[in-house]
Amino acid sequence: MADTRTEPTGAGAGDVAPEAPERRFSWRITGRWVGITGLLALLVAPIVPLFIWSISFRWFYPAILPTEYSARAWTEVITPHNDVLGVAWNTALIALVVTVFSILLGVPAGRALGLYEFRGKRLVEWMILAPIIVPGLAVVLGIHVLFIRAGLSNSIPGVILVHLVPTLPYMTLVMSGVFANYDTDFELQARSLGASRWATQLHITLPAIFPGVVVGALFAFIISWSQYVLTLLIGGGQVQTLPLLLFGFVRSDPAIAGALSVVFILPAVLVLLLSSRYLSGDNAAVGGIGNI
Repeated sequence: MADTRTEPTGAGAGDVAPEAPERRFSWRITGRWVGITGLLALLVAPIVPLFIWSISFRWFYPAILPTEYSARAWTEVITPHNDVLGVAWNTALIALVVTVFSILLGVPAGRALGLYEFRGKRLVEWMILAPIIVPGLAVVLGIHVLFIRAGLSNSIPGVILVHLVPTLPYMTLVMSGVFANYDTDFELQARSLGASRWATQLHITLPAIFPGVVVGALFAFIISWSQYVLTLLIGGGQVQTLPLLLFGFVRSDPAIAGALSVVFILPAVLVLLLSSRYLSGDNAAVGGIGNI
């Protein structure tokens, strides 16, 4: 009678069982979270000493932490007579206006550079890059003379215009990268189906380039928000912003400088968090620039 017994179908004695997919996946997730945690720690680490300075009253070497704490600095920051909130609003308003102008000027310029080839294109690109290659102090000294003659010095409009010098190149370059991967056939199809030029721009072009616009606006806002030299020279001390207020307290009162530094950093962090979805993932406009 034939032997009907069958050998087990499992791995042989000499075979090594493969690692479970669930275990490999868990290690990948763990490594990812460790990396994210480490990155956040590096980003948050510089803010911690600033916050400690803001609540310190006595802090002398070699003490690692302050020997006495006080809320005096924060009280001074929110006290109306110091007008810190007014200066913060002034800084935010200037940065927002600069961002809007950067979008209005940078999007058409980026479209021209990203979609079309024309004579002198390299020269135009170098001219756009020049303000961020040449030292800012040299640029602003030349502009200052022109602004004095035009009556724009010591005024908010003058500060807004000079902030466009470093912000507009970033906006243009980001949009140039976006439009380099943009397919204009979608616009032609919409126009052939009867859509007006305005409707095409609103429903076809804008959704496609929106991640790039957000990233460029993020750069423009943060650069304008943090300007010190340009604001000091063109504003002449008449236009007060948070960087000017902050530098005034760095040597005279480190505690208030620490509190102002925290106030100075928070809006930029909030803007970054609100636009983070456009910096990574499927909607990324940097790295996967032009996921259109």
